[in-house]
Amino acid sequence: MRVRIASFNTALSSDGPRVLIQRLSTGEDPKAQAIAAILQRVRPDIVLLNEFDYDAQGVAVGLFRARYLARSQGGDPPLDYAHHYAAPVNTGEPSGLDLNGDGQSDGPEDAYGFGRFPGQYGMVLLSRFPIDAQAVRSFQLLRWASMPGALIPRWPDDRDYYPLAIWAQLRLSSKSHWDLPIAIGGRRLHVLAAHPTPPSFDGPEDRNGRRNHDEIRLWADYLDPVRASWIVDDRGRSGGLPVDQPFVILGDLNADPRRGNSVDGAIQQLLEHPRVDADRVPQSHGAIAAAAYAPDPAEHAADTADFGEPVPGNLRVDYALPARGLTIIDSGVYWPAEGEEGADWVRASDHRLVWVDLEWRGEGGGS
Repeated sequence: MRVRIASFNTALSSDGPRVLIQRLSTGEDPKAQAIAAILQRVRPDIVLLNEFDYDAQGVAVGLFRARYLARSQGGDPPLDYAHHYAAPVNTGEPSGLDLNGDGQSDGPEDAYGFGRFPGQYGMVLLSRFPIDAQAVRSFQLLRWASMPGALIPRWPDDRDYYPLAIWAQLRLSSKSHWDLPIAIGGRRLHVLAAHPTPPSFDGPEDRNGRRNHDEIRLWADYLDPVRASWIVDDRGRSGGLPVDQPFVILGDLNADPRRGNSVDGAIQQLLEHPRVDADRVPQSHGAIAAAAYAPDPAEHAADTADFGEPVPGNLRVDYALPARGLTIIDSGVYWPAEGEEGADWVRASDHRLVWVDLEWRGEGGGS
């Protein structure tokens, strides 16, 4: 069985609660139509959507499925996902703490993850296959201080950026980290979903860059049976993913292997992890064309985000990383070059959809 798995930062977040619901309710929101057109063209079986505002009743995702994916947007057939998962995130969730040192505790920078309201920049997973909701592990509440050897933000003179009382309360995940078991052909695939904070919008203490590094490290430790002992999920269960369990890591991880502002080695924690198969790098010719500003545009073939030229430039920050041992058939980034069909759709987001095709063998080795 061929299974296509994708990650897509949709940039559909809005500036206020329920604004996304209002936009989607018309069935004619141009950005949502373009995002749906891309999904209908690529047709992933499982896809993580980043920057999709969370609401507890699931109204927004219901509208997106019914009024956008269920209607042809660009000439391709409608797309139906029988299953989805969404849950609260830390973005916009009030901490009651003065996290940016401005004397206030109620601004967007004082939330557990930057956001103007709870649920902004949320995540949702859409799947053709059943999600075992009872077995889902989330790490929204995990404290950053629980991580051994955490990269504690510090000023250049080595003073801690956060007072000890505040540091002890900070959550590690800027949105959330999810381990989502999905049943495919009688066998489980674990989707490890996240959206670490961008390593920017801070100062010399590099609080966002260090948090980004450690949010990525959470998955690296989760895959290591020795290093995972400190990890405790939101239900109080400890430990990581057993070594015999297949997985795919999905998300806008906000870290490029060679460029950008991330802490050195941040994404290499996954790309060089012994359990991760990062040998086959998804690419697109559109990324090369979009990097005409660069000395060597071909070096940008794996880019997944259009952040403008020349600084910060286009970067590879979105990932679909399967476990080593799974059979990768194909992979790519949906990025048509200017003038090609679909090129107008990708302007709806500054990120591009990245996908990987796996040859999936069910229970007993059958396809």
